[in-house]
Amino acid sequence: MALTLAEKIVARAARRTHVTPGEIVTCAVDLAMIHDSGGPRRVAPILKRFGVGLWDPSKVVLISDHYVPAADDETRRIGEVTRKFAAENKLAGFYDSEGICHVVLPERGHLKPGMFVVGGDSHSPTGGAFGAYMFGIGATEMAGVLATGEIWLTVPETIEIEWRGTFGPCVVAKDVMLFLCGQLGMEGGRTQAVHFRGDAIRALPMQERMTLSNMTAELGGQTGLCDPDETTAAFIRAAGAEPGDVARWQSDPDAMPAECLRFDASALTPQVAAPHSPANAAPVADHGAVKIDVAHIGACTGAKIVDLRMAASVLKDRKVDPSVSLLVAPASHRDQEAAASDGTLQILVDAGATLLPNACGMCAGYNGTLEENVTCISSIARNFKGRMGTASANIYLGSPYTVAASAVRGRISDPREMLS
Repeated sequence: MALTLAEKIVARAARRTHVTPGEIVTCAVDLAMIHDSGGPRRVAPILKRFGVGLWDPSKVVLISDHYVPAADDETRRIGEVTRKFAAENKLAGFYDSEGICHVVLPERGHLKPGMFVVGGDSHSPTGGAFGAYMFGIGATEMAGVLATGEIWLTVPETIEIEWRGTFGPCVVAKDVMLFLCGQLGMEGGRTQAVHFRGDAIRALPMQERMTLSNMTAELGGQTGLCDPDETTAAFIRAAGAEPGDVARWQSDPDAMPAECLRFDASALTPQVAAPHSPANAAPVADHGAVKIDVAHIGACTGAKIVDLRMAASVLKDRKVDPSVSLLVAPASHRDQEAAASDGTLQILVDAGATLLPNACGMCAGYNGTLEENVTCISSIARNFKGRMGTASANIYLGSPYTVAASAVRGRISDPREMLS
């Protein structure tokens, strides 16, 4: 039986030779990722109530990234609970204040093709960029996984999204996902497996593929897969791990996805999503009259080293408009170090950027929020009302290129006009 990549991974996890969409199977989990917000403070009481421990501490990764740095007694308590849980369970995979979980997990070599992974966060589909089946679950389900190492799953159908050709200047993965949210809506993935394919996708570096998979959550997909290849293998090796048999984890040539969508990469332009949904996406030119107060480059979708370099290419030898606050929160400590080493960080600071901690921060309304009635353009994944703190703020979404260009001009701007 010909299988899609998603079906292959689920079949292996279910200890089966094949599976069929719609079946309910029990899968062995290769790795569980939790963070300080939905992790120990939620799951530890459940595990204690049932008198059970972790099924395999070597397969659990814990990352502090939400309440970082601690801002008050409550967030300090959450940090203490998180560190205590890591110590009591002897978690070798504990990363405290090293960056956002979806970036730290792969940069430390924890993901590889063919793995079946769960994460305690809605943007856990990020792992699909590596050819792993990764998806988000809540604290109750996570407690079950931590105790047993298993979870049930309805085998998903696969929606294949192919991008043919080559993306134009300043058109990146964030534009792809905003466009798809606008075209398909936030239930476009219909809780299924979304598989990104095509020449344009294969040309993307790993961190750009991570943005695609990450924002599959905004499409309503369970996971967002990219075909693993030598680019995948090289990233994993650089992270200090071995990628395994990359060639094995591909869809069979005659596999039949439930739906195939095809798009011309060369026709895509920079996209901006208006408040209060990623589905309110349109070409950047449609928003050119919108003045901004804040430009924010942050989050797992918009502040990795590749994203910081995009912004720096626009900001080099330029200054942020005096009426705009440019806030930059590098997604991980390692990416910030890389940005410091190659001069990227200095370009951002020289242009007028204020650096924020390597954490989720403003993306989810933690540690600093937007003031009342401000207009912000950000590289985060979602712009729901109140997402960045105040419900009166108007949040637009764009790529790091677009956010940087807008910061310079004081209004939402097309980055291609500044990098022609």
